[in-house]
Amino acid sequence: MFPVRENEPDYALLNDTDSQQQNRYGKNIETRPPGDPLRDSSLNINDDAAIGENPNRYKQHGFYFNADNCIACHACEAACSEKNDNPAHIAFRSVGFVEGGTYPDYQRLNISMACNHCDDPVCLKGCPTRAYTKFAEYGAVLQDPDICFGCGYCTWVCPYNAPQLDPVKGQVSKCNMCVDRLEVGLKPACVSACLGKALDFGVIENIPSGRDQAKTEIPGFPRTDITHPNIRFQQTRTTQRDMQRVDSSTIKYHRDDKEPVFHPELDPKHGYKRQWNLAKLLGSHENAHIVFTLSAQAVMGAFALLLLANWSGLAAATALKNSAAYMPLLFTLFILMGFGLFKLNMHLGKPHRFYRGFYNLRWSPVSREIAGVSAFFAGLSGFVFFSLFSGGFAEVLQTLFALLGLAGMCLGGYYMYKLYRIPARPYWDHWHTAATFIGSGLALGSLLLALAALAGGVLTAEASRLLAISAAWGVLLEGAGLLAHSHDLKNSKSEAAASFYEQSTRYGKSYWLRNVLLLINLALLVTISMAGSAASWLFIVLFFSMSASAILGRALFYVLVIPTTMPGAFFWKNKGFVEHARETGLADMPQLGVAYEHHHAFKLNELLDTVRNTSLSEKLAQLKRIFSG
Repeated sequence: MFPVRENEPDYALLNDTDSQQQNRYGKNIETRPPGDPLRDSSLNINDDAAIGENPNRYKQHGFYFNADNCIACHACEAACSEKNDNPAHIAFRSVGFVEGGTYPDYQRLNISMACNHCDDPVCLKGCPTRAYTKFAEYGAVLQDPDICFGCGYCTWVCPYNAPQLDPVKGQVSKCNMCVDRLEVGLKPACVSACLGKALDFGVIENIPSGRDQAKTEIPGFPRTDITHPNIRFQQTRTTQRDMQRVDSSTIKYHRDDKEPVFHPELDPKHGYKRQWNLAKLLGSHENAHIVFTLSAQAVMGAFALLLLANWSGLAAATALKNSAAYMPLLFTLFILMGFGLFKLNMHLGKPHRFYRGFYNLRWSPVSREIAGVSAFFAGLSGFVFFSLFSGGFAEVLQTLFALLGLAGMCLGGYYMYKLYRIPARPYWDHWHTAATFIGSGLALGSLLLALAALAGGVLTAEASRLLAISAAWGVLLEGAGLLAHSHDLKNSKSEAAASFYEQSTRYGKSYWLRNVLLLINLALLVTISMAGSAASWLFIVLFFSMSASAILGRALFYVLVIPTTMPGAFFWKNKGFVEHARETGLADMPQLGVAYEHHHAFKLNELLDTVRNTSLSEKLAQLKRIFSG
């Protein structure tokens, strides 16, 4: 455990004597009742089997931040990074600020923030690999980077920027509450390093000496109802009614006259000019998710429609099944689904650890989505394979695999939607997400079947109408969701308003191009449904217009989300500066704290160097080191 110096100053020592029984959210502060046989267990810090003698070891601890005292010296950041040996682009604790007013009545409010070790840690429930644990000791939420496979879902669901996804190593790490120091009676490193006594630490709800407030919110701090964070504030100085962020986020915090609290509102700092920004839109970090969701939804839609048509005995389905295009269609579905899964897996920081995605079926919607989609792919694969054979037994197996595929589609599709209903990302937390996903499945799935039937020469008038109507319902459902979503975004009092602003300005022309393409798709589908086989060639035109609208729409879905986050500074924790640094080469300067997203290239180059320059025994040892963890 952490060695204690003989001359350790008093301000670095834990000194709680009494505590309350419950916190303000009604949660017991005592994490294990006296007499519990599990109270006397070791944390095995650095394989040390000793047990700390802290009398409050089994009470929920938390940070205390006095905003009146913080001078933004960043000593807490430096101490934390030094203790945890973090690279320049990773910081478990960050200091941001908001500002308001004008000269000479200008105000700046600094906020130092790390993990809040919440009562209801959404990172723990969301992580598919079970890399997180809520410990009874001190109530610490700890994370093991060696278990993490780098999906980054915890960074999506956390409202406070606590989990840090390393773009180089491809894994997440975070504040560990310095439990090794707590075990020997010391406060965390960041608290001990604070120059102005702005940071303090102890049993939650205990107000440090010389302080008289223990608020749960200050301007710039995100909503607390999501996770019930274990941090308390003092901020006595009266602030301006509006406090702006200095990072690129188009959010400000407005004081409610009825209640002494600040709510996020739109800050249109970039003007109202409508732009394309297609390069940023289509060059998103989330391109793998675009490919996976679109391919999975298209294949699921086509598979479900094909099975329902066959089981209903429709003549068009029988004609397609007996045509030369049937098996190529099935192989196309198989290849498209496999490609989507491959792209998603390679998006992970540690793709070779993909199997860990099944570890948290109890809590994580990501694990459940992975299980459902895997079951669907298994069902699809079996259905395709046994379609190569004829006979009663092969048909029975086809049916069994078809049922497995449908069950997997329902489970995987539902949790594909549920994993995006994230309160910390209000742009996604809307029913339009379900409408978009279901609509894409209907529209793209119908299009795949229509093109296959057209290629096989069996696209009858009846089939054209049915598939056009099915696709039209998909387009209408997506359009209805988008209209309701846009209305709710515009009138919201949250980060969703900033998403609407970005949608209308920075990506305004791309957004309207997608909307126009949706109308074109609908018009073409209505034409086909009325004209029948005479207009079946329009499905070829639809392939291009529907693909373009789907790709643009899904890219907007990912790029427009503005999460509930802590404010940054001009250079630090500023998304706009990070993009600028990567585009201009400033990211090559490690002191700026920006790294390129190249963990896959990093591992590949390391692998190639190993193969070229070492002996066989050294190769094996190096390969084991590269792919360990």
